[in-house]
Amino acid sequence: MHIPTLIERKRDGGELSAQEISGIITRFTEGEMPEYQMSALAMAIFFRGMTGEETIALTTAMLHSGSVLEWSNDSPMRVDKHSTGGIGDKTSLVLAPLLACDGLWVPMISGRGLGITGGTLDKLESIPGFRVQLDEDKIRKVISKVGCVMVGQTSGICPADKKLYALRDVTGTVPSIPLITASIMSKKLAEGLNRLILDVKFGSGAFMKTREQADLLARSMVTVGRALGVRASVRLSEMNEPTGMSAGNALEVAECVRCLQGEGPADLEDIVLDLAVAVSVSSREQLQEWLRDGSAWRKFQQMVTLQGGDVDALDRLTQIHRAPYIGELRAEASGIVEKMDAGVVGQVVLELGGGRAKANDSIDCAVGCDHIAKVGTEVNAGDELLRVHARSRAALETALVQIRKAVAIKG
Repeated sequence: MHIPTLIERKRDGGELSAQEISGIITRFTEGEMPEYQMSALAMAIFFRGMTGEETIALTTAMLHSGSVLEWSNDSPMRVDKHSTGGIGDKTSLVLAPLLACDGLWVPMISGRGLGITGGTLDKLESIPGFRVQLDEDKIRKVISKVGCVMVGQTSGICPADKKLYALRDVTGTVPSIPLITASIMSKKLAEGLNRLILDVKFGSGAFMKTREQADLLARSMVTVGRALGVRASVRLSEMNEPTGMSAGNALEVAECVRCLQGEGPADLEDIVLDLAVAVSVSSREQLQEWLRDGSAWRKFQQMVTLQGGDVDALDRLTQIHRAPYIGELRAEASGIVEKMDAGVVGQVVLELGGGRAKANDSIDCAVGCDHIAKVGTEVNAGDELLRVHARSRAALETALVQIRKAVAIKG
């Protein structure tokens, strides 16, 4: 198999066979295909797309590049959720322990940040001691005790996706429907699920900018899920303003803690409940009760403890990860907040150090934005619209100038 020929075929709009795709993924995973060739192929796929058959073949090859979690026949129903990414999208941290309250098992394999969108693993690692890398035996032990576990891919699960995921983030090939589909579905299918809810975002702060693009991605993932034996459903979500009132790793975890304690932002709670109902066996009212009476919070604390995290740190994360410079953006006029552009907020957080420009970049847990005013809020001139947390004064001042572009107030 001559890799340059296959890259050229895809570049020119041709189709690759399942056997060729399997061979590519095998060689890439084993290190026989250099990253520059996979980067070129990813760019060709970005521009030329893939057929449904190619996407199924790519997902299958990535799934079988490693091991798949297996469960006994008498184990509880396994469910999970995946979001295609958004600014302030922290729902996984609330959803997993909530579903565990329902007697379900949630073996959540998550990823790191891509582009301007934050990653669940990066958020979790702001909890001192929390281990996102567990072997498969430890994953089973945690989930059997708590009902949920939140981890990264083990060395044995979907190694092809782990390598390709990092390349996409730094080569401008993130918003590709076939690549997103294969990445998401290979990881989720490796969990041995019965049900999956897909939270597909669209808008300025999402990879899919329009509802039409989001619908295409949703159809692609549901088709792959059906072809490979998992019941998948979809929630289409606007991402034109950040979810909740914070964006940035430790700031978002602190907001999740408040939500698990029954004090979270209404929009975050609503999204969590919408997603939970799709895979749960209980009513929305019961799920909301577990969220507000402390049941989900206790599950989260148990999970954090079993994964090595410091539970006592959860209520003081913003003190543990406190940026040296915090500044406020204030309204220049009175009126109604008409726009809080998620894409601009996400780009600012990325440039503050809350995301990655290169695959091996470290993440600054302390930086980001909080107290973000929601669209529809009535403000007076001089009122706080948000706060920026920065590592230096220069970074703070630059961020405040940039982020003003995110806001529109209608008088």
